[in-house]
Amino acid sequence: MLDLILRHCSLPDGRQDQDIGIQAGRIVAVQPALPAQAAEEIDAAGHLVSTPFVDAHFHMDSTLSLGQPRLNQSGTLLEGIQLWGELKPHLTQEAIAQRARQYAQWAMAQGLLAIRTHVDVCDPRLLAVEALLSVRRELSPFIDLQLVAFPQDGYLRSPGAVAQLKQALDMGVDVVGGIPHFERTMAEGAESVRLLCELAAERGLRVDMHCDESDDPLSRHIDTLAFHTQRLGLQGRVAGSHLTSMHSMDNYHVSKLIPLMREAGVAAIANPLINITLQGRHDTYPKRRGMTRVPELLAAGVDVAFGHDCVMDPWYSLGTGDMLEVAHMGLHVAQMTGQQAMRQCFEAVTTTPARILGIEGWGLAPGCRADLVLLQARDPVEALRVRATRLAVIRRGQVIARTPPKVARLQLPSGAVSVDFLQH
Repeated sequence: MLDLILRHCSLPDGRQDQDIGIQAGRIVAVQPALPAQAAEEIDAAGHLVSTPFVDAHFHMDSTLSLGQPRLNQSGTLLEGIQLWGELKPHLTQEAIAQRARQYAQWAMAQGLLAIRTHVDVCDPRLLAVEALLSVRRELSPFIDLQLVAFPQDGYLRSPGAVAQLKQALDMGVDVVGGIPHFERTMAEGAESVRLLCELAAERGLRVDMHCDESDDPLSRHIDTLAFHTQRLGLQGRVAGSHLTSMHSMDNYHVSKLIPLMREAGVAAIANPLINITLQGRHDTYPKRRGMTRVPELLAAGVDVAFGHDCVMDPWYSLGTGDMLEVAHMGLHVAQMTGQQAMRQCFEAVTTTPARILGIEGWGLAPGCRADLVLLQARDPVEALRVRATRLAVIRRGQVIARTPPKVARLQLPSGAVSVDFLQH
């Protein structure tokens, strides 16, 4: 007798009519017509069962703070940073924790069960660090939260940031972050990359650096990040987030850079919704969209994930925590509308970010954690097309969220008609 069986599932790799058996929080079988019984059975009816969504890049300390203390009138990155600086003196640990809990509830309801969240350490009180460490402990049965020590105001530029970042790591923050393009000079930016990578190597930690979030084609800290990754033996443990300057770099330089990233095992994390909103603000027309070169990176064998980055905060006034919306925007901006390319965009919010974060046991095979999402779609492309309803979200073999199927009732003079966007 198993704990749970999902019957008649479609899987992202194309397998149809599969049963998934779950016992003690782990997948124990994936096969057609599983000859077993369970305390609970769910008929997937041919719908897609996937690993949960993973957000590789988010800011949970600022989420849902929209309008505090005022709105971002220009819509720019720099005004957003200024706004966050105005809000920081008024933050309380409980307010940060409360907003983070609310966002986590939004995330879990939509099958988003793992988030890498950057947490600002440029506040000597480290309130945000304490708040998110507390929320991580509280919500660990339901969602994986991986914290990045992020020196928002510059590792070398902000007084006290060096000591505060190390203190945050001592408190239990998981990943070393940085923002080299926000240092005073390109040279200080490069120096910050060196120091932060050495710190990560010394402590055996991963690195995820806000890198070159700029329209400046000469902002090339990703080159430095790839160099130190290889020099220090950090291959497979480093990610460059945003990389929007690569959108504007000349092709010759990129033809050298991408192979160096692949050689160093540096992953890329693009943030489609935010990159196209904040970049190109100084352009007239044609206007750059700013997102990094996703298809080219993938073609070279570089791991690429998509992040949501912001939801209702000083930088972005929209968002719901829906990673299908993120992937949907990403495939449009990157012009990845081929069938295989769209599947890569689905992977960019599911399996690829799990690999970048180093999450153990994430998958759809026996022995993997029984963390799953049942989607009202038949395959990943359809899930992206309709932003599929999350019919069920499963964590450690327990259903933690259910949403009714989305079928509209259209009233016509000839009578009522059911409208299902999956039928054609």
